[in-house]
Amino acid sequence: MHDFPPLVDAYTPAETSRPDTRSPSRFLFWTLRVQWDVVAAMSLTGVLWMLPGAISPLLFGKAIDSGILLGDVHAVLFWAGLLTVVILIGAAAGIAQHTFVVRGWLIAMYGIQKLTTRKAVQLGHILPRRAPTGEVLSIASSDADVFGQTIEVFSRMIGALGSFVLVCVLMFTTSPTLGLVVIIAAPLLVGAASPVLRPLNAAQTAERTQNSELTSMATDIVAGLRILRGIGGERTFGRNYADQSQKVRWLGVATGTWQAVTETIGVLLSGLLLVVLVWLGSHEMLAGELTVGQLISFFGYALFMVVPLQTFFEFAQKWVQGLVSARKTITLLSATSPLADGEQALAPRPQLRDAASGVTVEPGRFLAVVSAVPDDSAALADRLGRYLPSQQQDEADEDEDLGRREASARRKAREAERAAAARADAAVGAIDWGVTADGVDYRHVRLASLRERVVVSDTGSQLFAGTLQEVVDPWGTHSRSEAEDALHTAAAEDVFAAMPDGWQSRVDELGRGLSGGQRQRVVLARALLLDPEVLVLVEPTSAVDAHTEAAIAERLVRHRRGRTTVVMTASPLILHHAEEVSLLVDGREVARGSHRDLLTLPAYRQVVGRGMEEDE
Repeated sequence: MHDFPPLVDAYTPAETSRPDTRSPSRFLFWTLRVQWDVVAAMSLTGVLWMLPGAISPLLFGKAIDSGILLGDVHAVLFWAGLLTVVILIGAAAGIAQHTFVVRGWLIAMYGIQKLTTRKAVQLGHILPRRAPTGEVLSIASSDADVFGQTIEVFSRMIGALGSFVLVCVLMFTTSPTLGLVVIIAAPLLVGAASPVLRPLNAAQTAERTQNSELTSMATDIVAGLRILRGIGGERTFGRNYADQSQKVRWLGVATGTWQAVTETIGVLLSGLLLVVLVWLGSHEMLAGELTVGQLISFFGYALFMVVPLQTFFEFAQKWVQGLVSARKTITLLSATSPLADGEQALAPRPQLRDAASGVTVEPGRFLAVVSAVPDDSAALADRLGRYLPSQQQDEADEDEDLGRREASARRKAREAERAAAARADAAVGAIDWGVTADGVDYRHVRLASLRERVVVSDTGSQLFAGTLQEVVDPWGTHSRSEAEDALHTAAAEDVFAAMPDGWQSRVDELGRGLSGGQRQRVVLARALLLDPEVLVLVEPTSAVDAHTEAAIAERLVRHRRGRTTVVMTASPLILHHAEEVSLLVDGREVARGSHRDLLTLPAYRQVVGRGMEEDE
């Protein structure tokens, strides 16, 4: 049996890939339903595990009444042997339950992580527009663990409920008065903790939200550590992180306080029930309604009842925590891409035309796009790849003394902004995109076909951790000579030479061990190795020196000859080798021709001349 980790089918159109996101409680029940067999095994073994605690008082009382008081050795041995068998069954069931608990916990944890990963892949560039980075990381880590805890305590609650019902039946058949007291008092005791659950829920929600913001701050600091050190900002951001961590700490203390109150209520009320049962049982024995053995059995029952009652209180507490995590998780899993998926496949070597700028991309040509405003050419690249325009990401609050109401209002405002952005994205995705391929608007083209044939590599492209071979060829479908050719075109031979183990050298996440120019060239090599029919590059040489840029410019045009290539750049070195150059003014194409021809235009010379000054 493959248990560690278990095989979780979260990528196929099975039920496990369609979570119920209608409400937090429905989502929690869905996590139980998708592994009902494991939950059933946990619950059954949980009942058997608690069997000795429920049955032992009865067997012990029988041994006293029919054996010890009457001096019957055989009866004592019989009941003692039966008690031993029950204890062995409970021990074996405890071992089996622990195995099933670990399995169910891992299935829940890895299943949520896979669902989160799949949703991140589905949304792609839309993911940061729907949830902060820290929120996604918290769902895949802490929330996934919470769902494992919820499933574990649910199975124990079922076991506790089964043993509780059994003890109630035993008590009722022996003493209807005591059995009736337990049946009536138990629900009242559990319900007595309900007023505490609302503030506990509020405290856990606040802690969970602030903790995700803390995680977002940490990821932002790590990603920009090199820049922060360059401008001397690491102390400021470190102080902000420390302030936020203190907020999370105090919220954790508040959450722990309410949890302690819940547990205290459980222990106190269970103890009171124990006292009442002992008092009533003693009076019934003095009245001759109970034997000595039965009274001892009732004492055992009363002591045992504390365990299932405390389990009920723990279940209520963990279920509330699970609802908090489920509320965040379904927000992510219910997010959908606003881009309508068409039915037509993108034709080979398509002619692309962007209505907003008037730029036409001819198949098989190397086109360079020049703009005095880099955002205009970057927006053109997004439209050609059918990516929503970039938007400013929400930042964590930097105010040190925000009150609870102000912090809550700030969080609600950010949620409202994200909801408004989602509605705006949906409106954009519901109309024609404005870019046509052979006269067909992108809206009617299948996204999978578009992503396969049109690749956009911009300055925000990132590197994943792995070997140099995995970084350059993450698909693992290219030969070594092809990879070396891509490195050569990107002038990244020095990156390979600096690696101690060649292609098997490790590269850190986001390429942190590389300089800005090295990382940019590795990203370019990865895009070139994919060899798409249409390659759109945004400022591919902005972080390299003039000598390296000249080598890349010459090699890039030669490498992509005969295939459609669009480069957003103001570098004269690349423009000199381009087959065509398009000049954008205020986002519209105003001139088109060779680099030499466009040099006669003042607007073009102003942009290119600035690039030449930067090269110098």
